[in-house]
Amino acid sequence: MTMAEGLGMTKNSYTLVIGDKNLSSWSLRPWLALKHCGIPFAEECVRLRQPDSKAEILRHSPAGKVPVLKTKVGLVWESLAILEYLAERHPEHRLWPQGEEARAAARSISAEMHAGFAALRNDMSMELLGRLPSPPISAALEADIRRIAAIWKDTRARFGTGGPFLFGTFSNADAMYAPVATRFRTYGVDLARFGDDGSGTAYAAAILRLPAMAEWTRGAAAEIGSRKSEIGNLTSGF
Repeated sequence: MTMAEGLGMTKNSYTLVIGDKNLSSWSLRPWLALKHCGIPFAEECVRLRQPDSKAEILRHSPAGKVPVLKTKVGLVWESLAILEYLAERHPEHRLWPQGEEARAAARSISAEMHAGFAALRNDMSMELLGRLPSPPISAALEADIRRIAAIWKDTRARFGTGGPFLFGTFSNADAMYAPVATRFRTYGVDLARFGDDGSGTAYAAAILRLPAMAEWTRGAAAEIGSRKSEIGNLTSGF
């Protein structure tokens, strides 16, 4: 058996292990980049928030977290590391901007998204299909939203004149911030209250209009529908 076969891969493609599409913002990031670029891959989903979730994930990754990308040379885990790997392996898709200044900015704001915004993550967790009331806006949450609005506004002004995304065309930075656009929709965040001049709102709308985002959303709805059906089948037996 080859390493590729052992990793559950097909030739010339990848396998991406993800969590629930309604819940897993980290899984969405590399999935979106792969789909938007048309890079072939298979996907395996581990259901989250279950008693055996951790054990199931550990079957795929020693880090015990999703996502993880199975490649013909081994595993890549952590969303940003996967995006870096894809940019390196598929330069034709220009997942980082070509200009040196823009590329440095894209990496910086992507790393900031990867490491920061704890209040946003905790207070506005990903519920892709939900439309929920906003939690109380603490000082920490307000600071996070204001910072994201500023990043979107400033990046679009500096580098985004060539298209609707942060650096004009789609990049890894957009993959990193896409789940934030879904959170703002879920909790009804009006970015104008946090310093947006309209460019951030337009950017979030462009992300949500992506065909790959629509496909991910359909997948989330299908997963939830399937689980409701399973519950219905179980209860009908009593």
